[in-house]
Amino acid sequence: MKKRFKINWSEQAALDLERLITYIASENPKTAGQILKKIETEVSQLDYLSFRGRIVPEFEEQGFLLFRELIVAPWRIVYRVSFEHIYILVAFDSRKNVDDVLLERFLKNDKFIAEQSRRRGNG
Repeated sequence: MKKRFKINWSEQAALDLERLITYIASENPKTAGQILKKIETEVSQLDYLSFRGRIVPEFEEQGFLLFRELIVAPWRIVYRVSFEHIYILVAFDSRKNVDDVLLERFLKNDKFIAEQSRRRGNG
């Protein structure tokens, strides 16, 4: 049996998703529901397919290989695999300036990962 991972959404990533769905729902509630279901389904599969997403290309070019992403076009869901946990770090529209979004979020999410690790006694 394959190892299963616990999926943890950072507060910021959960807020990203909420904002995304709220925005879409203001124009088309049915579409918003479909998109939410698709994103939730894709993310939930990470519990047993943790390395399914590609390495974030913008970071791979710099040698940072810890961050992966799922594409639910046009959105990108960025996560990190750590021990038995998957941390969902950011969800954003890929049409935005990727470097700015990722830099801002990863600086915030370093704190989230450190807090989660301390709670589990892993760091």
